[in-house]
Amino acid sequence: MSAHDKQFQRRAQRVRRTLKKVANGRPRLSVFRSSKHIYAQVIDDAKGVTVASASSLEKDLKGKLKTGADKAAAAEVGKLLAERAVKAGVSEVVFDRGGYIYHGRVKSLADAAREGGLSF
Repeated sequence: MSAHDKQFQRRAQRVRRTLKKVANGRPRLSVFRSSKHIYAQVIDDAKGVTVASASSLEKDLKGKLKTGADKAAAAEVGKLLAERAVKAGVSEVVFDRGGYIYHGRVKSLADAAREGGLSF
């Protein structure tokens, strides 16, 4: 494992540890960002189930997007995820950015999820 991967995992664990303290039973909105796509899911850690998920790989989004790796794609994924989470009865979540900084695609996804009806 490279030094970069170790640092990334340390950051991700630090974020999760902090979220656990402040969650108060709220589900976690987790983000994964690859070089070509972005994925997000709302996870209920108490039950160990995924409540809602969305990604830039989905057929209805893939036709609209030029690429899955830009801010526009992240915003569409955030809107879709918020819509699905609200439909599943979740309105309040804690935002798990993983080891990524809150900037660019991650920030764009979070802002779109807020506009879609999720509060965090």
